[in-house]
Amino acid sequence: MSKIFLIPGLGADVRIFQYIDLQGREAMPISWVEPEKQDTLSTYAQKLIDHYKIIPGSVVIGSSLGGMLTIEIAKRVALDKAILISSIKTAAEAPRLHKWYRYFPLYKLIPSDWLPQTGFIVRRVMGRMSNHHQQLFVSMLKGASPWFIKWAIGAILHWDNQTIPPNVYHIIGDKDQVFPYQRIKGATIIKGGTHIMIYTKAKEINNWLKDIIS
Repeated sequence: MSKIFLIPGLGADVRIFQYIDLQGREAMPISWVEPEKQDTLSTYAQKLIDHYKIIPGSVVIGSSLGGMLTIEIAKRVALDKAILISSIKTAAEAPRLHKWYRYFPLYKLIPSDWLPQTGFIVRRVMGRMSNHHQQLFVSMLKGASPWFIKWAIGAILHWDNQTIPPNVYHIIGDKDQVFPYQRIKGATIIKGGTHIMIYTKAKEINNWLKDIIS
């Protein structure tokens, strides 16, 4: 049976998948490897393929940034299933503001060491959550590499993918403030789901996943 690889989002780690039911399947959590300055999401995806030995027939589940990387992996490796949670498949599904930030990269003015300390991002962008979940997300953000966060922001804003590979499954929340569902095509919509619905709507996500990965 094919192995399942789990790719978290920006500023997160594999703990975001702790409520996801993988039906007893073997899972390989992916931790970030340090990118080179010139890396794009496409070249970085190849680094993950090589480092974690992602082979044809594998299943990859990616949340947010992890979903974008899942698409790039699926373009290079014939996956059994590429599963996206709270993410986008192409540049056309990205928020319109991405284009503005691409030409006016204000994030570059923020000192790298400050980025993991910006816990307000969790509260303002990720959506409503319990104090326990908020503390966990802030903890993950503070544990992230400042260099990786700044690189990833730029790589996300400059992602220009136009290709949807085979065997893609996509789920998004209708309250997602990071990737608005109105711009996304062919996805399952979770009512009330925010960008961190992998936590707050785990039951609904598990019901959706059950038939896909069984």
